[in-house]
Amino acid sequence: MEYFKSSLKSVLGTAPAGTQPTGADTVERLVDRLQSSTLLDDRRDACRALKAFSRTYRVEVGAQGMDALRQVLEMDRTDCEIIGLALDTLCNITNPEAFDEELDNHGSKNQIGEQFTEIFIKNSDSVGLVLTFLEEFDFRVRWPALKLLMNLLANRSKDIQEIILVSPMGVSKLMDLLSDSREVIRNDVLLLLIQLTKGNANIQKIVAFENAFDRIFDVIEQEGNADGGIVVEDCLLLMLNLLRGNFSNQNFFKEGSYIQKLTPMFQIPNETEDNNLGNGWSPQKVSNVHCMVQVVRALVAPSAPAQAVAACQRIMRACELLQALCDILMASGVPADVLTETINTVAEVIRGNTSNQEFLAGVMAPSIPPRPAIVVLLMSMVNEKQPFVLRCSVLYCFQCFLYKNEVGQMQLIQTLLPQGNEAPSLTTGQLLCGGLFSTDSVSNWFSAVALSHALIENSQKEQLLRVLLATNIGKPPVTLMQQCVMLLQQGNKTQCKLGLLILLCRWISYCPLAVKSFLAIESSVAYLMALLSSQENNDDLQEILLQSMCALLIGICVHFNDNSVPTYTKEKMCNLIENRIGFEKFQDAIGGIARHEIYSRTLKHPQSSAKNPSELLLDYEFCRLLKSLEGVIIKSVIDVNNEHQNKNQLSVMNLPDNILVTQYKDLIRDQDTQIQKLNQANNCLTKEKQDLEAQIEDLRSTVSHLRDQNLVLRAAQANIGDGKETITSSNNLDLEKELQTYKIMVADLENRLAEYTYIVQQHNEKNKENRESELEYQLKLKTDELEKLKKDQEDLLELMTDQDNKITLYRERLIELGDKVESDESSGELDTDDQPESSN
Repeated sequence: MEYFKSSLKSVLGTAPAGTQPTGADTVERLVDRLQSSTLLDDRRDACRALKAFSRTYRVEVGAQGMDALRQVLEMDRTDCEIIGLALDTLCNITNPEAFDEELDNHGSKNQIGEQFTEIFIKNSDSVGLVLTFLEEFDFRVRWPALKLLMNLLANRSKDIQEIILVSPMGVSKLMDLLSDSREVIRNDVLLLLIQLTKGNANIQKIVAFENAFDRIFDVIEQEGNADGGIVVEDCLLLMLNLLRGNFSNQNFFKEGSYIQKLTPMFQIPNETEDNNLGNGWSPQKVSNVHCMVQVVRALVAPSAPAQAVAACQRIMRACELLQALCDILMASGVPADVLTETINTVAEVIRGNTSNQEFLAGVMAPSIPPRPAIVVLLMSMVNEKQPFVLRCSVLYCFQCFLYKNEVGQMQLIQTLLPQGNEAPSLTTGQLLCGGLFSTDSVSNWFSAVALSHALIENSQKEQLLRVLLATNIGKPPVTLMQQCVMLLQQGNKTQCKLGLLILLCRWISYCPLAVKSFLAIESSVAYLMALLSSQENNDDLQEILLQSMCALLIGICVHFNDNSVPTYTKEKMCNLIENRIGFEKFQDAIGGIARHEIYSRTLKHPQSSAKNPSELLLDYEFCRLLKSLEGVIIKSVIDVNNEHQNKNQLSVMNLPDNILVTQYKDLIRDQDTQIQKLNQANNCLTKEKQDLEAQIEDLRSTVSHLRDQNLVLRAAQANIGDGKETITSSNNLDLEKELQTYKIMVADLENRLAEYTYIVQQHNEKNKENRESELEYQLKLKTDELEKLKKDQEDLLELMTDQDNKITLYRERLIELGDKVESDESSGELDTDDQPESSN
């Protein structure tokens, strides 16, 4: 420390006796020395001192020395020592984290590094200047230049990305550092590239075409693949940045035969029975495998182009990567989180690929007796003791196994149908039925949703109607649909009901025979109607979804109804909807599902995003079904209703003439009464509106008058103030009293003005705007209704005229045919009882 102090004195010179220079003074003298010294040694010493001060006095060094340090980078680039010192100083200035030294002296100062970064990069050549120092092999220059770029990137990511993107050979200079034999530089450039490639597709493409994948795989192999250290994880994170969402890089990865290089990384030796608790899996190995499976999933993500995904899936099967993943599934001692992610990865490798789905169907678990891997997975799904995320991953894997897999769907349904004399064995159908009738609501939901995926786009719906269940000994078996409806009615857990409704909606949609079976079950429709018309728990999300899904199921029963159940034809179902629910509420209920955030979140990805059991409500394929049927169902219900109304109108037109005329007379009489009431209400509302406007106008006049008085008093006060200086001292006291009086009057008037202004504002805001708009709205409604009633009356009068003309015509024909017609009937006039008495 004494040596440092003596060196500092030689640089700064000796301070005058009795004075203690401040940190800012010292930094100012050092910066001046750095800029003005002609000897390189002096500049080097000043730069070394600034570096020492930059941690404690970061603000002072950055504010005063930024230009001087940049000047050093430009002018002294041939001297590695001073360049290294300048770069180190800039690293300290731009560090995104606070140093302990500056916290002790200045307290916490947020975003100082970011502010200095913004100043540094205002000169467009600064970053390019730092990039040139990466070409210098000297460790004293290359490493601080790399660290400075990391700080700049951490502080201003988007800006630095754009600067490096347009810098000549900027990315190439960074990629060359991956071949540096010094591990600290290689590892730091990996971290820099991870940050640099985030969210920038153009940089990702350039990095990929700079042989990034070859270099990454070389480093991973050198470090020991999955058993390597954190460097392997960094390599995989960089690879993941280059592949995720970048279809160009994915194609390059596939065409470059890099998928085949992933297989050795997944060939992990099986743990022995002594390590069945996962002791052979270090935390770093777990992290590495997590990143490895994420890389695989990036290549076969459902959101990627279907053809590209299919090509990657074929290669993964051919290079035995799928085999290696299945080996991890069936291995002992695999940690639960690794197993969960591996299941998700297998799911997407087989999704929609028949060959890969068949491969998984043939995988056997090393159990006694051996069981299919799918059966073992489903056993975990319906076991409530297993971790929730693991159970979700199994559901996703099973859904992917059934996706566009007609053979797999058919085989699942076959396991539910009566079997021959084969040896009994645990099947997927039995497991799903067991989960469906379990006391665990999560198992109910999982099983119902899994079974619904066996009914997507195939003819197995009618086959599933044949499934019989022996629920009670000595009683006849019931169908699976009857059992589902019974569970729906008797269950007390909303989550279980949601799962059953998902299954039923999928089952009976596009299948009239299934609709017939559902409608034939006693109280099935009555229960849905009662649940939908209920007004309880309207604030609970699960209850809202339950009502909306009931509305959807009712709508499906209307749209796919073949009228084979006499009590529940399309027309009668629509009558029930209108009488028990109302068409508006019914339509709002069906659309209610799509208005919730959980609907849009579920539609984003086929895999469930639920983090805990309470979030397990909707299914991806169900949301797609709702999206396709919502408009169709509403239109179908409206069409049936319109057809029913047209029939009613035709039936009215076919009534006998005298009955029809009587109905019209009664209707016109009621409408006249209603019109009179509306006119009276309209007059009252209009008068109330006029009174209110008059009151508001009076208040405005009063406020205006007070404002004028206030201006006069203020002017008087100002005049008194101006003349006060010229009045003799004998009158000062009187004028002071008079001025005080005026001030009191002004204050009083200002208070009154404020009160009146507040009253006017209240009237304007509440009475005028709200009441007037309400009156105008009611007036408009009443006027519209009046106009409508007048139009209806005119239409009815025209109709009566037409009817009278027809009656006259019919009577004339009767007379022509020789029938006897009474004179009062042939006259077409009112009955004699209705005519006034003669005055004679």
